[in-house]
Amino acid sequence: MEVSKKLSNSSSEAPYNMIIKAVGFIRNNINKPFLAAGDSGIEIQGEFDDIRAKIRKSSQETSEIIINRELVGILDGIEQYSHLLVFYWAHKVPEKSRLLTKVHPMGRKEAPLAGIFCTCSPARPNPVLMTVVKLSEVNGNVLKVTGLDAVDGSPVIDIKPYFRESYPQEEVFIPEWMRKLQQEAHDCQK
Repeated sequence: MEVSKKLSNSSSEAPYNMIIKAVGFIRNNINKPFLAAGDSGIEIQGEFDDIRAKIRKSSQETSEIIINRELVGILDGIEQYSHLLVFYWAHKVPEKSRLLTKVHPMGRKEAPLAGIFCTCSPARPNPVLMTVVKLSEVNGNVLKVTGLDAVDGSPVIDIKPYFRESYPQEEVFIPEWMRKLQQEAHDCQK
């Protein structure tokens, strides 16, 4: 990533412009996002039960993460981990979705309208998404993983090893509406 100082007289703006370069891309059978931007925010693409089936299927399918060949050595030792954090660019999120500041999480009208940074919505000013995946195989510059919910062709911007000890061990609090959505997502992966 290249970071360049932004010349600005305004103290209300971030002081940097950034350029993020893809380190690879994703290959799988997910051709379109489960959620899309609508006039009122994020909307589910299809019936919710259909979306649940797609989420269940994507959590069990194998995806390939193809790392750029010029990054020789960047994967050395990665096979020693069972799980990885994959950061990717949600390249199919429309520009107008990047302007949204609030959404009903998962397009669910019964969930409260919440600020984008309080949700896992793909509609973000910078559509950087992250998923924990299970690593099943490393073959040269290709990682085979399960549990990746990214759309085919999504640029990968970073990968890190996942281990529980690097995350909070104390009780974590989330809103009730998020707990319900997480439970539904967990149930549909069974």
